[in-house]
Amino acid sequence: MGKQQYAISETKAEKARQKIAKKEVDIDMNPMVDLAFLLLTFFMLTTTFQRPQAMELVMPAKPDKEAVIQEQPIKESRALSIYLGNENKIFWFVGLTNPVLETSDYSRNGIRKILLQKNKEIQDVVVLIKPSELSNYQNLVDILDEMAITGIQRYAIIDPTVEDESLIANNSSL
Repeated sequence: MGKQQYAISETKAEKARQKIAKKEVDIDMNPMVDLAFLLLTFFMLTTTFQRPQAMELVMPAKPDKEAVIQEQPIKESRALSIYLGNENKIFWFVGLTNPVLETSDYSRNGIRKILLQKNKEIQDVVVLIKPSELSNYQNLVDILDEMAITGIQRYAIIDPTVEDESLIANNSSL
């Protein structure tokens, strides 16, 4: 009789194993997906995105007709022209006629040193910034930063003239 009980218990164990092995687990993932999208939506709506950085640029007011008549041209000796070239090169000269072209870069010992020196040498210096088509936007931002750092108040961004471009092309060895 002992052997028979052993055989019966063995068959019950096999049946239990079969039931466990055959039973499939079915997990409903719909609530998990809903929760994920709710969290995603919540974080998207509550996050502050990086605000674009803008440089403050003060533009002059539109002059009256009387003010236009009263304007006086800039003296040639007070004009410092800065031509923004390609490959982060800066060409500069003082005056407007018969310029002596010199070159510089955007480093602390480059254009900043020149601007500080010319601001001390020339009373009420006016800087004419002339970005070329070969210069990039970062060059213009850098030179405007240098104007703020050196404290030069009077400057203008103008298109380079044909004479400026031919002067740069003739002295491309600089």
